[in-house]
Parts: sequence; C-alpha cells; structure tokens
Amino acid sequence: MPPPPGAPFPRPERTRIFTIANQKGGVGKTTTAVNLAAALAAGGSRVLVIDTDPQGNASTALGIDHRAGVPSVYDVLVEDAPLAEVVHDCPDVPGLTCVPATIDLAGAEIELVSFVAREMRLQRAVRAYLETVAEAPDYILIDCPPSLGLLTINAFVAGHEVLIPIQCEYYALEGLSMLLRNIEMIQRHLNPDLRLSTILLTMYDARTRLSSQVVDEVRNHFPDQVLRATVPRSVRVSEAPSHGQTVISYDPASTGALAYCRAAAELATRPAPAVNERNAQ
Repeated sequence: MPPPPGAPFPRPERTRIFTIANQKGGVGKTTTAVNLAAALAAGGSRVLVIDTDPQGNASTALGIDHRAGVPSVYDVLVEDAPLAEVVHDCPDVPGLTCVPATIDLAGAEIELVSFVAREMRLQRAVRAYLETVAEAPDYILIDCPPSLGLLTINAFVAGHEVLIPIQCEYYALEGLSMLLRNIEMIQRHLNPDLRLSTILLTMYDARTRLSSQVVDEVRNHFPDQVLRATVPRSVRVSEAPSHGQTVISYDPASTGALAYCRAAAELATRPAPAVNERNAQ
C-alpha cells in the first residue's frame, strides 16, 4: 500500500478526537470513518476507530470480528470495561486499531437510560485510555449510528471535533440544519469544547449539475469547514467492505482511495480548534 501524498503526515500536539456524524443514513459516514482512518494510518499516524453503530459496518470494513459476545464498545459503555481491553489491531493497516461494535449494542440505549451521567460514559472511557496507554493515538475517529440517541450523544460528548460527510444530493442538505442545532445543544449542555471543524463532500458526480450546485451551496455556507477534496462515486469504495478491507488497502490506485488520501492529507495539515486545557485532559 503506497503512502499517500504528503506522507508522513505531521503529528498533532494532542490526540484529535473526531465524531463522524450525520442523522441522514447513506451519506458515507462509515465509509468516511474507515477510509480516512486507513489513509491517516498509511501516512504514518496512529489511529483508533471507535464503532458505535450496532450494525458494526466499520468493524466489518476493518476486518475486525464483531460477532455477538465479542468484547466491544458495549462492554465499555454498559459494563465499565477499560477501553484498552477491547481495542483490536486492523490486520491490513499498521498503526490502525478499532473498538468494534456488536449486535449487543442494539439494546444499550435502553440499558443506559437508568445510568448516572449516561451521556458521558464514552468520554470517561476515552480519557482514561489516553491517560494510561503507552502510545496515545494521534487520531480517534468515532463512527455514529444515523440517529440522535444515547450512542450518538455519547460520541458527541467524547469528541472535540465534528466531521460531517455530506452526500452531493439535494436531500442531504435538508437534515443539515437539524444536525447543527443538535450540535449546538450538545455544546450548551454537555460539551462546550465541541466544534464543527470539518465537512467532507461525498458521492460527487461531476456529470450532474446537481452535484456541483450542492458543492457550491455547502462551500458558500461553510467556507472554513469544507475540505477541498471531494469523494467521487466509486464502485471500488462500495466493493471493499465485502472483502473486509478499506478501499485504501483494497485498491489504493482507485479514484476513491486517492480522494480519501487527499482528504486525509488535508485533514492532517489543518490546525485543530482550540479546546479548554482542563476539559481536554
């Protein structure tokens, strides 16, 4: 697997924690999470993916076993297991690790309702992990389910930055204002350091006028957050998970892989938003 352009990427001063979220399904959240993670790792960064979607698609794409009963993020959220005990190495990409999600997670939201500080359980686990691990990851990418339940709220509270993948189609824009309101709510009540830092345009089709219009509209509204790199529609990107791989290792020369490598390089060279030193610990 050839290193991406700009590799080795500069190392951030502290671990950057991205929550990858969009309440609309099918916009490329999981695809973005695993392929950005693989591209960052290929560029020399240490990356941890935390899969909080009960479907476990990110775990599948990274080649991680996530059958029912496998130690997973469920054990962290519900059973108070240390995060270090459920971290698995990705077999194809050195430097890339994953906390898998299993079907057990489907009932976690109901179980968490009665817990004290239920919205902060993932945040506390991540902080404890970063304090005890010998080599802290440069990046933690949290893949969310397409809803605003307790699992997604835990991901927002644990993160410092929000990365929103936006599909280059009209309907993708409709739910964006609701997502932004939810992020503001999390900022006010649970995580004042959360920032919308990055937007990645996915499923771009240069042949259609609509894709160009969506790109222009999003760039006009969010000039500082939108990455210059866009991810085109790609058969290889869709095929890779069926082989238990990211497109970065499945076909590194494909247009989708190159697009994610460009996005990762851009992400790595962007400065992290300022956070409260005390809250970041």
